Amino acid sequence: MKLSQLLEGLDYELIQGEADIDINNIHNDSRQVGQGDLFFCIAGAVSDGHRFAADVVSKGASALIVEKDVELETDDEQSVAVVKVKSTRYAMGVISSKYYGEPSKKLTVIGITGTKGKTTTTYMIREMLVASGIDTGLIGTIEIIDGKQSIPAKNTTPESILLHRYLKDMVDNGMKAVVMEVSSQGLMLDRVAGVDFDYGIFTNLSKDHIGPNEHSSFEEYMMWKSKLFQLCRVGIFNIDDKHTAEIMKTSTCQQITYSIEDESDYRGSELKLYSKEGVLGIEYKLSGKMDENIVVDMPGEFTAHNSLAAIAVADSMGVPADRIKSILEDIKVRGRVELIPISDEFTILIDYAHNAMALESLYTAIKAYEPNRLVSLFGCGGNRSRDRRFEMGQVSGDMADLTIITSDNPRNEEPLAIIEDIKTGISKTGGEYVAIADRKEAIRYAIMNACEGDVIVLAGKGHEDYQEICGQKYHMDERDLIREILEEEDVTKICGYNNRYFA
Repeated sequence: MKLSQLLEGLDYELIQGEADIDINNIHNDSRQVGQGDLFFCIAGAVSDGHRFAADVVSKGASALIVEKDVELETDDEQSVAVVKVKSTRYAMGVISSKYYGEPSKKLTVIGITGTKGKTTTTYMIREMLVASGIDTGLIGTIEIIDGKQSIPAKNTTPESILLHRYLKDMVDNGMKAVVMEVSSQGLMLDRVAGVDFDYGIFTNLSKDHIGPNEHSSFEEYMMWKSKLFQLCRVGIFNIDDKHTAEIMKTSTCQQITYSIEDESDYRGSELKLYSKEGVLGIEYKLSGKMDENIVVDMPGEFTAHNSLAAIAVADSMGVPADRIKSILEDIKVRGRVELIPISDEFTILIDYAHNAMALESLYTAIKAYEPNRLVSLFGCGGNRSRDRRFEMGQVSGDMADLTIITSDNPRNEEPLAIIEDIKTGISKTGGEYVAIADRKEAIRYAIMNACEGDVIVLAGKGHEDYQEICGQKYHMDERDLIREILEEEDVTKICGYNNRYFA
């Protein structure tokens, strides 16, 4: 592709060289540059790509995109095109989109932003669209699903050059839509530049990501979140959140609303929590653009909000109401309040809650079901802030009837040392606890000592299927651990045993 074609639509100055040259590839990593490639000089938090300008030219780069002046050897001044723009990050997004054939225009792109609920809502929407016959990719905090493989994610929103390549792969793999988490950092750093958003979803907003190398204030954080709704065609807003009005005020898109408190386009009212045969769920009356009785086999009021966002998207994309209703009755999101139905008498679920805020939110939702006992099983990751251990210990001690402290990803720390830190937090509450370092044995203890009406929460691992110890990842999926325990134990001793998960 010609450099001149890649630059179309950008405000730029050609400092030297010619724009009518062929570009073989595009890179923002100087180590990958080869003959005839284009290199984006990105000024990052750790290093500045402008420093490597001469180096990439010596490797054969034929074009540089810069926002600062760069020094090149005299001989290079005639052999390389130098294009100056106001922001190389923004230019990288626009150019990457063109280089990969503008893939976002060939997909229905659904972006989700907010403080809490992004990941769960992302997976819920994808599950709903896939179940309705719309092949859908995913880009998020956990992974990228491109239609052929799952790729572990490094950032909630990847750098634009990588993002557009993923979108191209999805098009090539036959995907018709993609649902993606859009972080405030992703918006601030122009990681979504060049993306053609069809839908934007706003879940909620609370104080987060404020500090060094993030956002200077809550107002700035909110401002960047609101940018998504100046990029999408249709905005879907949770009007129960007190900050939504401000977000909507600056939006330039068509507006659709959902709520459980006020009149809206998709309103869930008459919420009822239910518990039957070890399953916790929620049902509500849906009114507005649709009139249905909705049942979701996932617990918590937040499930109502998440499902309303998914309903709004699916309905807007033409999924029939009866399909939406039936899909929600069976929908499961891996590692997000994921029920493992092995008993009619007690509930066991897996959730990714791995900090105090997430744990408190989850346990508040669970306690609304008035369980006989709330049993909290969790550990904390090594090589992370010790404050998290104290905080999670205190939340669990305050809210759970029994805490089972175990191991998570100890990384390069001693599991027992992490457990002692968690104990320090619990000791402030007087909450009952036991410590069992081996996670499988901890789960075994929880299952074999379960009582009628208990809710057991395996927190912290969620979707993860590994345990990281001393730099090595070992396979460990809590679903596999539960299955192994059932195979090893006399299941007649398990309260209300009725395995509907591994059958």
